[in-house]
Amino acid sequence: MIPRVIEVRPLENYRLWLRFQDGVTGTIDLSAELWGPVFEPLRDVALFRQAAVHPDLETVAWPNGADFAPEFLYQGARRCDATEVAR
Repeated sequence: MIPRVIEVRPLENYRLWLRFQDGVTGTIDLSAELWGPVFEPLRDVALFRQAAVHPDLETVAWPNGADFAPEFLYQGARRCDATEVAR
């Protein structure tokens, strides 16, 4: 099953809080992923904060056409939250 993003909230330092259709929530740090012609413009904080759930793709997308695979976001959000719980 492909995870579906149903809610996103941009946070500071290029992080996103996410909620998925199965109830999983978590935060993912995208700071290391913002390189290349599509993603580098997201280093502009004003653009990064425009993250929204794309209604057709069911993942996070930005007005410049950038989007991340929902599987990548799901794994990252789960991994990040598992690390925070372990602390």
